[in-house]
Amino acid sequence: MKIADIVIDKVDHLRANLIPDDVHVEITRNYGETASHKVSELLLHLIGSIFAVTLVVMLAMGWRGGLVVFLSVPITFALTLLSYYMLDYTLNRITLFALVFVTGIVVDDSIIIAENMHRHFKMKRLPFKQAALYAINEVGNPTILATFTVIASVLPMAFVSGLMGPYMAPMPIGASIAMILSLFVALTITPYLGYIFLREKDKKGKVAKKQTPLEDTFIYKVYNKFERPLIENKGKRWLFLGVTFLMLMGSMVLFFTKSVAVKMLPFDNKNEFQVVIDMPEGTTLERTGVVAQEIAQYLSTRPEVVNYQNYIGTSAPITFNGLVRHYDLRGGSNMADIQVNLIDKGERSIQSHGIAKLLRPEIQKIAAKYNANVKLVEVPPGPPVLSTIVAEVYGPDYEEQIKIANSIQDILKNTDDVVDIDWMVEADQTEYQFEIDKEKAMLYGVAPQQIAYTMNMALSNRTITNLYDEDASNQVGLVLALDEKEKSTITDISQLKVASKQGGMVSIADLVDIIETISAKSIYRKNQKRVVYVLADMAGDLESPAYAILGMEEKLKEIALPKGYEINEMYLGQPDFEDDYTVKWDGEWQITLEVFRDLGIAFLGAIILIYILIVGWFQNFKAPVVMMVAIPLSLIGIVLGHWIMGAFFTATSFIGMIALAGIMVRNSVLLIDFINLRLADGVPIKQAAIEAGAVRTTPILLTAGTVVIGAFVILFDPIFQGLAISLMGGTIVSTVLTLLVVPLVYYMIERKNYPEAEMETAEETSDISE
Repeated sequence: MKIADIVIDKVDHLRANLIPDDVHVEITRNYGETASHKVSELLLHLIGSIFAVTLVVMLAMGWRGGLVVFLSVPITFALTLLSYYMLDYTLNRITLFALVFVTGIVVDDSIIIAENMHRHFKMKRLPFKQAALYAINEVGNPTILATFTVIASVLPMAFVSGLMGPYMAPMPIGASIAMILSLFVALTITPYLGYIFLREKDKKGKVAKKQTPLEDTFIYKVYNKFERPLIENKGKRWLFLGVTFLMLMGSMVLFFTKSVAVKMLPFDNKNEFQVVIDMPEGTTLERTGVVAQEIAQYLSTRPEVVNYQNYIGTSAPITFNGLVRHYDLRGGSNMADIQVNLIDKGERSIQSHGIAKLLRPEIQKIAAKYNANVKLVEVPPGPPVLSTIVAEVYGPDYEEQIKIANSIQDILKNTDDVVDIDWMVEADQTEYQFEIDKEKAMLYGVAPQQIAYTMNMALSNRTITNLYDEDASNQVGLVLALDEKEKSTITDISQLKVASKQGGMVSIADLVDIIETISAKSIYRKNQKRVVYVLADMAGDLESPAYAILGMEEKLKEIALPKGYEINEMYLGQPDFEDDYTVKWDGEWQITLEVFRDLGIAFLGAIILIYILIVGWFQNFKAPVVMMVAIPLSLIGIVLGHWIMGAFFTATSFIGMIALAGIMVRNSVLLIDFINLRLADGVPIKQAAIEAGAVRTTPILLTAGTVVIGAFVILFDPIFQGLAISLMGGTIVSTVLTLLVVPLVYYMIERKNYPEAEMETAEETSDISE
């Protein structure tokens, strides 16, 4: 951002004394401004989510409770930013996003402590100081455990490998640091703030309000109405659990019907895209310029386009996309780039990807007219790749590899939603070889070297000397060149003359044999293995490369091969041997596969870590299973949320799902810990389960509300929308079901250990049989 401003200031300064008045300087791309806008937008989201979360707490606990929670957030974030500084992280989109991501989560610890203090202060059973200490002691231990379950669910994501690893790492690390610091704040600063702000002073002459018994509270009555029939009636219990299980299975089916499509990351909404033009090899610069100009004229008619720049025969300044695609190395008379700048995304309703899809058909019509291969290239949302779909063809014979690659092109052309198909094989280009007849040359008294030197001098446009200028920092070269019309045909070139030793001039045509051949093609290698690349992009209803690639196996088997060979298909790595033909799928597909695999392992690791933590704490092998029932329940809300919003299930959606595992287990921990506290007080298990649900409903709904509202601010961000949907949908559905399912399942598992519950169950069974 600073560099961009310095460059702009420098240009403005040069206008005064160096740049002539008739030279117009325009900024065509400013990534400093883009970065500044992104960071400002996230900071705005962050501030918005903090105030929204505070408002939710205020509505439930009054302005004092809201103030206690509000003050804990900046303290936590200030300490987190200090940790960023110590870890040498910069403030960028990912590190800031980690803070937005945890805004709704870091307040949970403070909410649980503050809400319990608020509840005990209202009960007025103990003096304020003792009530505060008792309240903290009551929820302190489960809060510590609950926080570490969230950290256990988030931290494994830091070990994602591949290109996405460094891109994602600051998020789980930043979130974990923020969680640890939020726990520290919740156990030290929040109790002090709660003690100051939350205690209710008795006013003189005012009769103290009688505390409403738990059984008479609105929340207890509602919760009791739903939970008691499930605990007491076996039929209703199994019907409820059965319906919940069917909802879970039904939501999973949406993946298989493609109602919810899986993709690495959705396209971001950018203010630019690139048109890459490749003409057949040997096309003149003028011809390439005509194609670029016609496409540019079409673009100038579009209201979405602000301006464009044509780069003919050379590459456009490198973009983020060009890092892997090596667009900076593009050059030649048959190549051109058009950099297209769109109106600001704030001034249009359609996203940049939608604009690219809208413009593609007309641009492809122009390209087809000139036999040009034209691609509309968008800035990738994640790490740059060679192309969305890349087929790498390996094998023992390069010519056969090219044939197979050509067949793959044909298959892709007939595959839905696949566009901009190309391959890295040059078109056949006629080459004329001037082979010197040494015998004739000797008879004429001309050395072969002399012929080669003369032709090189005439055709290469080499600098023969420099123009002297004592003030110039770079000397100006003087080029000796034939006029274009004197070297436009083979006949013209062959009429060049060389001086013989006899003193006469001899035509080159008399000394050479001209042989017409096809120019040798470039051979590409990857890790020393010869490879032919086929490239394609996705645009349409299902824009994920997964769906295009997964249906390829049968189509590849239909490709004709030499006898004794077959085609193998690979998704990761490279073939060890090249004895047979192999098609390896790469590009965005490779990153998608790696990231979802690593996130799957992280999810499994998170579940194991959470299980170990809960077993260690409760000294019970059954309790963790009950607590972790909440994890699959969140999947119902996550999948339905994506379906309702018509969104892709992306890597950020998966991150939300993993984080939600910890958040939902936290609720289960709070419920079961309270059931155990009530059981220790001698309360029957059935009543303990209902009381736990009623008492913990407020803090659980509050923490769920903060997560939902914290996520809402990023719901309309194209990249992080998946995470917002996962957090919002998963939290809403899972919270409601957790409050009913977890106490119910815990009662079902533990009732055998409590004789009064067993007696009631026996009576219930006999009633049913009668």
